[in-house]
Amino acid sequence: MRKINLNGTWQMKSVGSSENLKVLVPGTVMNDLLCHGRIDDPFYRDNERFAYDIASKDYVYIRDFIVEEELVQCENIILRFEGLDTLAEIKINENSVAKTHNMHRIYEFDVKPFLVPGLNKLQVTLFSPIQYISKKQTEEKLWGVGDAIEGYPHLRKGHSMFGWDWGPQIPDLGIWRDVSLLAWNTGRIEDVYITQDHRDNEVGVNVRMKIETRPNHAVNLKVKITSPSGIEDSFHIDDALSEETVSFNVVNPQLWWPNNYGEQPLYKVEVISSDQSNVLDEKVLNIGLRTIKVKHEPDQWGKSFEFEVNGLSIFAMGANYIPEDSIIARYSKERTEQLLNDCVEANFNMVRVWGGGIYPEDYFFDLCDQKGIIVWQDFMFACSMYGLNDDFRKNVEQEVIDNVKRIRHHASLGIWCGNNEVEEAWVYWGIPGEGYKYKADYIKLFEFIIPELIKELDPHTFYWSSSPSSGGGFNEPRNPNEGDMHYWEVWHGLKPFSEYEKYHFRFCSEFGFQSFPSMKTINTFTEPEDRNIFSYVMEKHQKNGAANGKILFYLSENFLYPKDFDSLVYASQLLQAEAIKYGVEHWRRNRGRCMGSLYWQLNDCWPVASWSSLDYFGRWKALHYFAKKFYAPVLMSLREEGSDVEIHVTNDSLSTIEARIEWKLRKNNSEILAQGNVQTEVNNLTAKQCERLSLDKYITEENKRNLYLECTLYVNGEQTSVSTLMFTKPKHFNFIDPELTFNVIDKIDTFEITISSQAFAKYIEIDLKAADCKFSDNYFDLSRGEVRTVKVKKESLSESLSLGSFKDQLQLRSVYDIV
Repeated sequence: MRKINLNGTWQMKSVGSSENLKVLVPGTVMNDLLCHGRIDDPFYRDNERFAYDIASKDYVYIRDFIVEEELVQCENIILRFEGLDTLAEIKINENSVAKTHNMHRIYEFDVKPFLVPGLNKLQVTLFSPIQYISKKQTEEKLWGVGDAIEGYPHLRKGHSMFGWDWGPQIPDLGIWRDVSLLAWNTGRIEDVYITQDHRDNEVGVNVRMKIETRPNHAVNLKVKITSPSGIEDSFHIDDALSEETVSFNVVNPQLWWPNNYGEQPLYKVEVISSDQSNVLDEKVLNIGLRTIKVKHEPDQWGKSFEFEVNGLSIFAMGANYIPEDSIIARYSKERTEQLLNDCVEANFNMVRVWGGGIYPEDYFFDLCDQKGIIVWQDFMFACSMYGLNDDFRKNVEQEVIDNVKRIRHHASLGIWCGNNEVEEAWVYWGIPGEGYKYKADYIKLFEFIIPELIKELDPHTFYWSSSPSSGGGFNEPRNPNEGDMHYWEVWHGLKPFSEYEKYHFRFCSEFGFQSFPSMKTINTFTEPEDRNIFSYVMEKHQKNGAANGKILFYLSENFLYPKDFDSLVYASQLLQAEAIKYGVEHWRRNRGRCMGSLYWQLNDCWPVASWSSLDYFGRWKALHYFAKKFYAPVLMSLREEGSDVEIHVTNDSLSTIEARIEWKLRKNNSEILAQGNVQTEVNNLTAKQCERLSLDKYITEENKRNLYLECTLYVNGEQTSVSTLMFTKPKHFNFIDPELTFNVIDKIDTFEITISSQAFAKYIEIDLKAADCKFSDNYFDLSRGEVRTVKVKKESLSESLSLGSFKDQLQLRSVYDIV
């Protein structure tokens, strides 16, 4: 196999322009124009409005490359595009090779007839996605979400690139993944499919290979497996046929586990084809030995929906992942790794790749393999109507084939899901028009065509036709007792946080609450005069039309009105964190009945007010610090019922624990009115109510605004968490100025901050004025007489700071400071 890498420097221009720009491939038009100063930052203020005109033009990418005589003589020569966005015509030496119309596919074209020895010219013309969908929409009206450019479902392109209720309308275009020229005579490895058969203390591994061979030319195969500890074993096949299978047993296997359930050992499988003298081709896959099943079975509450890994039913904890940037050229492995590290730090064991974006890069799945993050993988369909003609069907079938073959070997892959909210839309959203044909098309595509392909290509991975769903067929996709659920009454329905307790969903794969990003992030896209949530620019960076009003509504329900814009931003993050915490703690208290919580959403694709817990720049909102606590393997949660308080412990670890809970009923000045201890054992993978405190003799209507309960959890003798509960909303609690103070100690790798308070302080936020970092804890409560130590790893600092500079930048506030 000979390979010419065609990434690197190309020339790019808009069709009709005489100016060529030197650009890098992989890349995109928007990024190229931005790098050359031809456009302003589309994320700044209201510059997004210029993107529509840019995406309404056609563009040409051109490069020359050298082909040696020896390569031209090869029997097979293909041009491989791993990502073209989206409508493209490819020419070599002015000869038309092919046209493309799917961003999500891998394309390979026979170009042997068009190549010459020496200098060759490759030209890719990219046609405007806006012009295409506008024309198609006049021919056939397809329904989609109102925040996107009309007609987007006509094109197999990341839907949210056309706009969403958290994303801008920047339908970029480009050669967004690798380009290469491949040449060979025989022995190309077309496909490798690895399956596992788990038995007692042994795993049978089957490696099925498809090899391109030619008559009278023997090809030999070698399959080598390397264990996580470096032990190698290999298997050989001489004179291989076009399809071969090698099977072997791994004794005493090192099993792959999700984060917080065990380690993530990976085995390297190498497939090498050769002839008598040369290696012809090779393919390397890293696999984890594990079983992942989704149990969807009748039980006492309806029908379960739970992930079972290596025979253990785990509670899925995580969030929904959207595209990392509206300008895809800015993606990088380093950025994705930081995002996933933040997931691990917040005790995630799962992320859901949402169906309105793009299929992630290979390195995304590699990183999830390494970090123990199970991937719920949607196919790229969301909230839309699709017309299933022959061309569309063939296009989608190949999209499914390409991506299933690319992703299926990963240890982290837990489920394939047909789409996001399309079944729900048909049942509940009132899609305009009669739609009988399109409803039938839905059933064909998501309940026959795609699942049949999964049965053929990856039968060991569970397929789910839509999210949410109770099992398909338009049969109550919002049934709370079957399947998975998207719940939005808290937020869109303006219901109080307590509404979560009315439902014991089997698996909640979407629920969310908005907040503003940090002031540092807001400052990147605003000028001082913009910093009002109802300003023109702030509303341009709020894509959900009613959301700012909803934030203010929930603010009015819970907090006093903030004294300034910065305080309002802080309060919005507290609301978001408390809302999601309320739901997660409820569902984790009901472990067994509910077995999953994936909040909406993990990340942002630009600086914006949204449902994310990590903003566009990766800054942790209050929600992400809360997630680190409410997704902890051992969780203590408090549930109020009048003047009674239930104390629950959920143990999602693999060991039984000894739990001791110290509780103290305190006044607002932290004076203790009553106290006690609870000692109990909590079995692994269970939830338990450990105590019900009756506090009616202490709490009255007159004093409840001055009282709070503080509970400290000790697990196997070690303090792990502190939780507080007030008997009134924060806006009615009589807070006293906590007069927060801090001291900082400079250690070799960390700064250690000790924080003290002179009264009960709620939601203590620590931040640096200019630099960024991650704190080991944040947005916590503190009583007088207690000290909280918070660590900052120096490697997490965005700039090097001395002890003095760090102390100068450090600032604290609590909810007392909102007004």
